[in-house]
Amino acid sequence: MKKILALVSLLILAAACAPQPSGNKDVTVNANSNANKSSDTKTSAAPSEADIIAKEKAAWDTFRKKDADAFGKLVAADYIEVTDTGVSDKATTIAGMKDFELTDVTFSDWKMMPIDKDAVIITYTATIKGTYKGKDIPPDPCRESAAYVNRNGEWLAIYFQETRIPKEPPPPAPKEAPKESPKAATPSGTPGQTGPDAAANEKLVWDAFKARNYDAFASYLADDFREVEADGVYDKAGSVKGVQGFDASKSELSDWKTVKFDDDASLVTYVAKIPGFPTEYHSSIWVNRNGKWVGLFHQGTAAAK
Repeated sequence: MKKILALVSLLILAAACAPQPSGNKDVTVNANSNANKSSDTKTSAAPSEADIIAKEKAAWDTFRKKDADAFGKLVAADYIEVTDTGVSDKATTIAGMKDFELTDVTFSDWKMMPIDKDAVIITYTATIKGTYKGKDIPPDPCRESAAYVNRNGEWLAIYFQETRIPKEPPPPAPKEAPKESPKAATPSGTPGQTGPDAAANEKLVWDAFKARNYDAFASYLADDFREVEADGVYDKAGSVKGVQGFDASKSELSDWKTVKFDDDASLVTYVAKIPGFPTEYHSSIWVNRNGKWVGLFHQGTAAAK
């Protein structure tokens, strides 16, 4: 997926982050196997947008106060966070609190979307004031996303990602592949079969992108697909349009990690490198819709220098 093209984040900071765990080995996070089984999840009424906004603001407040115990109670054991410094688990995120002195955080543009009956995701914009490791936090606003899951009747944060909105213009796009007509850029071919393996699904999407097979690319996305990037928030049509005209044939993907939300939804994160662009951290949420696994959400964050 993409809009990866316009992501440029040269500044160190993330609203709740710490250095990326080392290692390139593919990893599946499943710290609470019983909680991940939908059959073991207690029934709980779906939260309203106001409920999730309140939980998200509470998480920011505990982080600002460096209250590790309170923050830990608001997030799942297999919580994962993606910022411009990398991918962090729950323990690493909590350890990183010491580096932040947050004086003010303002929010806007809240929008919640259901994932399935036991998971939701909310997107919003945040402007943060304070310091990180003694240096002023850049004033640029950030696009934030957070997913919540129902674990034994309690709604907990399981995923957070932050993408800075740079004030400077994006870098020039890499040289395009040879010009092709729209039909030639959408070769025929049956899309691969998706399934519960989110990483395998994501690789199918990139295969279609690299092959400039935009019909196949679109077939992997849910009708209500949403993409969050530095330069905007896109629906399915906007995302499909955004990947066209760029040569991704030499892109490299690594550091795959998956987190199972429940039996019908999973998150995959990975590192994407495309010649001419900064390294980027990508995340996608895949969901089972009427027996077919489709991409529901994607976000990209450029790595800080």
